[in-house]
Amino acid sequence: MENQIRHFSSHEAFELLQSGDAVLLDIRDEYLQGFKCIDVPRVLQIPYSDLAEKASGLPHEVFYICADSAGINSKKAAQILIDAGFSNAGNLAGGLIDWERLGLPVCTDIRERMTGSCMCQLKKRVKNK
Repeated sequence: MENQIRHFSSHEAFELLQSGDAVLLDIRDEYLQGFKCIDVPRVLQIPYSDLAEKASGLPHEVFYICADSAGINSKKAAQILIDAGFSNAGNLAGGLIDWERLGLPVCTDIRERMTGSCMCQLKKRVKNK
């Protein structure tokens, strides 16, 4: 039977991550990871663009829940892991946006705030500008 991507709600993922039964795989680009992140014990940060190359170096016995900002690329990331032979890969449905909306733990570093009129124009905020 072919492995299928499991989709987890934020609450389901939180329970697995808090219990230590899973690792959150944050696939957002590095410039997005600094400002806000999901606050759970085990987080691994590998940008989506590097995942296919770096997947071979990850332990296969770990259950990975892939997460991004909105849950779009995290589905693709989980599929990359499954295609690379991982039997334990899932997707955080709704991503960080849904996680935070539900009041689940998030760590924020305001020094890493972004600015821009829309998501396509985000850049690091420069102090005193």
